[in-house]
Amino acid sequence: MPTEIKKIIVSITGASGAIYGIRLLEVLRECGVETHLIVSKSANLTIATETSFSIGDIKKLANYAYHPSDIGAKISSGSFKVNGMIVAPCSMKTLSAIASGMENDLITRSAAVIIKEQKKLALMVRETPLSAIHLENMLKLARIGVAICPPVPAFYHNPTTLDDIINHSVARTLDLFDIQTNLIKRWQGISSKN
Repeated sequence: MPTEIKKIIVSITGASGAIYGIRLLEVLRECGVETHLIVSKSANLTIATETSFSIGDIKKLANYAYHPSDIGAKISSGSFKVNGMIVAPCSMKTLSAIASGMENDLITRSAAVIIKEQKKLALMVRETPLSAIHLENMLKLARIGVAICPPVPAFYHNPTTLDDIINHSVARTLDLFDIQTNLIKRWQGISSKN
């Protein structure tokens, strides 16, 4: 029996850090994972401000791309088989909508479907400092199994480029979906001498 191809929904919202979603698409393509992309209206502005990618370039990285208002898309139904969803970056607006169950666009509807179908949802939340409202929304979602994955750099692998820092957060998020990459040097521990 042939192995099923993994399918992941990737959403890019308007928070700073659009490159995380773009890099996820690149890596998932390299890993042979089928991707379903939703780019929010606000993300179009962030992408133009922060990167040299066009929206067309980004859509070409995905197997399928949907307009955020396309509530009838196949990914809006629990009957469509998908392994999970990553929102990268995840704005506080999107976090709030998901936490409150507001399904006002394809991003939040897809996230609600992932939650109800008990699939993995990872939110690469981007904001600082965090208010009590942000933290309460994250806690509410974490309690039901949503992975809160802020792209926090690690330094034990001695990053030397921005790509090293981006790759680390991307790889750690993909670990949650059992998608193995060679993007990072894994922690091997420190031997202590007594």
